[in-house]
Amino acid sequence: MYTRSFMSFRPRYGGYGPRPACFSGNGLKTIMGERAEFGKLIILDLRINAFDVINGIYALALSMELYLLRTFLTVVGEKSFSRAAEKLLRTQPAVSLAIQRLENELGAKLMDRSGRQLLLTDAGRIVAEYARRFENLGRDLENALAELKDHAAGRLVIGANESTALYLLQHIEEYRRRYPKVKVQVRRSLSSRVPAQLIDGDLELGVISYDPQDERLVSSVIYTDHLAFVVSPKHRFAKRKPVSIADLGMETFIAHNVVSPYRETVVREFQRHKVTLNMDVEMPTVETIRRMVQRNEGVAFLPRMCVEQEVRQKLLCEVEVKELRAERKIRLVYPARRLLSHAARAFLDLVKAS
Repeated sequence: MYTRSFMSFRPRYGGYGPRPACFSGNGLKTIMGERAEFGKLIILDLRINAFDVINGIYALALSMELYLLRTFLTVVGEKSFSRAAEKLLRTQPAVSLAIQRLENELGAKLMDRSGRQLLLTDAGRIVAEYARRFENLGRDLENALAELKDHAAGRLVIGANESTALYLLQHIEEYRRRYPKVKVQVRRSLSSRVPAQLIDGDLELGVISYDPQDERLVSSVIYTDHLAFVVSPKHRFAKRKPVSIADLGMETFIAHNVVSPYRETVVREFQRHKVTLNMDVEMPTVETIRRMVQRNEGVAFLPRMCVEQEVRQKLLCEVEVKELRAERKIRLVYPARRLLSHAARAFLDLVKAS
């Protein structure tokens, strides 16, 4: 039964022909007319549920109330009304009013403000997800229009983690020389999140070091790297080549605190050979691990591409471990069913050609 009070919106839509199809509480409803005048869609609903919240977001998009969604996303991202106001160049009361208006339009409470931190309600999480999609569509529209005017212009957003981002450097340099009008943004992201961000439209291309195994994505191997066992030039292993995994049982390993398939490979090999793996120190970045190893505070397994320069400059020494050689296949990933922009297609072609 749908007997609750109504929520309305007024589409800013002009011209002749049928109006867009909209969902109401009772299902799919199309408003037709000889001329599309300003109108009102009434959604009757007894309960606030995901279906009605999504319909409300769609209604907001049609009525061009994207400012409210943009304000909401900024508050979610900043986790603060005051910081969101600064970012949006608005007053805090104006931001609060916008969120209240959005909640009234959708007929659902989006945030729990009772505690010290802002927490999203179930409806708030749904709205945030769809608001991001609208934001991505808006960027796609701007990019498509820019490319329509000039195929050499546009915007390219690539997702990569700390290590795979290093691989992109040489390609970005060449790409910028060929397409100086294209704005390139490399977003640092956890490798495990890149596939979902590609599917959601947050990214156009992604660079990861594993097979995503998702039919919605296309992945191509563009480079083969390996895990390098590195030590300080002062370390007792610096002059030894190779060493056995049994020799490493007394070593202190500086590990990355993000779990990855390659970390699991190392752990598994040590377990298989019944050798103790002492990961007494964990660091948040490859850079901090490199520095700790250079200072002879421990040893590490790192992607070879991340230590290539240091090994060449003799700041680090790579030592072969006879029982452990793990290849890292670097993959360029993109959505299978989405048309790539000219900017993304040009980058893809450049990387494959090299």
